[in-house]
Amino acid sequence: MKNDFTNTITTFLHLQQKQNPISILNYQYLTSIKTLTPHITCLAVHRNLLYAASLNLINVFDLSSHHTLIDTFNETSTSGFVKSITFSGSRVFTAHQDCKVRVWLITSSKTHRLLSSLPTVKDRLRRCIVPKNYVSVRRHRKSLWIQHNDTVSGLAVNKKEKLMYSVSWDKTFKIWDLSSADGCIKVWKMMDDQVKRYTLVSMVGKQKPAVNALALNSDGTVLFSGGSDGTICQWQDKQNDIVLKEKLRGHSGAILCLVNVDDLLASGSADLTVRIWQREKGGSSYCCRGVLEGHEKPVKSLVAISGGGEDDDEVVTLFSGSLDGDIRVWEVFGLV
Repeated sequence: MKNDFTNTITTFLHLQQKQNPISILNYQYLTSIKTLTPHITCLAVHRNLLYAASLNLINVFDLSSHHTLIDTFNETSTSGFVKSITFSGSRVFTAHQDCKVRVWLITSSKTHRLLSSLPTVKDRLRRCIVPKNYVSVRRHRKSLWIQHNDTVSGLAVNKKEKLMYSVSWDKTFKIWDLSSADGCIKVWKMMDDQVKRYTLVSMVGKQKPAVNALALNSDGTVLFSGGSDGTICQWQDKQNDIVLKEKLRGHSGAILCLVNVDDLLASGSADLTVRIWQREKGGSSYCCRGVLEGHEKPVKSLVAISGGGEDDDEVVTLFSGSLDGDIRVWEVFGLV
């Protein structure tokens, strides 16, 4: 009788595992990278180079050469903190606290040379004499609409359309044309008399705490938002309506950064940890598969690279940057 009961339970568990298989996930801490100054504000990876912004400095590490520091640029302290980094070909775009976007060229020797600041002086001079090019800003002052009037907090490049988007604490969203034939960067906006217009599609349901971070999955159908209460919300597009799918809980501090790669979601928090979430096999829900510890201050930035191991499809390299100035390198593997 006892053996029959044991066999029944074993068969039941086997069927449950077959119906809801869970991937085997392992992770390990590889090494730590130190910057010249503390306080990591953002991380980015491009062409096997790791960019780490620390205060106003941008440190560049060669990932193919044991994370060797090969360049440091933007030594001008008046630019303030670097808030975001993005790329288009051999150009690097950086967002700064002094309201500017700077454009850098990656040279053949992997050093970086400043090309211009956005908007360019030429663009400002060309528009400054026309009154309609001015908009009202805080404290009843007016400014050219082509320039930000507060910290530029985020950048993103649309490679297909050759556009760059910038957002700022001045509550504006700007679109920059990267495809001009003369090599210059020009900013533009859609006018009312043009066929193409940018309109608000929908409002994502309210998340009561402040939202500090966003991430999209690879096909753009799932949006993750990280709140100041330590909760991650998963939103899905259903018949042109964005609905809340689930809430992921586990962090004891505010979510400060999110990154999604393949079926994994990584979250950095003010509780000094990074959590790894994995989508259930054949499903859409996520569960926490690991907690990465070791940082001494809040984790401010994350960046992930898929591949790099013996089986590229089963390895994700994760970089976590903290306000303690430490960049920790992790390897997540065993994805099946």
